[in-house]
Amino acid sequence: QVQLVESGGGLVQAGGSLRLSCTASGRTFSTYTMGWFRQAPGKEREFVAGISWNSGSTDTTAYADSVKGRFTVSRDYAKNTVYLQMNSLKPEDSAVYYCARRGVFTARPMALAQDYQYWGQGTQVTVSS
Repeated sequence: QVQLVESGGGLVQAGGSLRLSCTASGRTFSTYTMGWFRQAPGKEREFVAGISWNSGSTDTTAYADSVKGRFTVSRDYAKNTVYLQMNSLKPEDSAVYYCARRGVFTARPMALAQDYQYWGQGTQVTVSS
């Protein structure tokens, strides 16, 4: 079993920054893709960013268009932790942010939520205008 625990959420003014962390425990298997998703009230859950282990090279990352250039996903394999650095935050970034771990090895896009088997409990991010 895998447990994912997010932290780092909070209240920030527009233009500010936050760094979310997601620490995995249990059968983590660091070669699995990790993703960040978010869900705002009344909206569907959406993909934010993902990071995939890439043998012999730097990790592969993917971002939603809405966060490209502002958010950065990274991974510390020694700590079994994934980070989401969020800069230039906007009120529309307000949501509950979830980290997730894929349950399969696949070449499908990282944005597909159905490929993720394990999910954290979420951390609230609120950006005030």
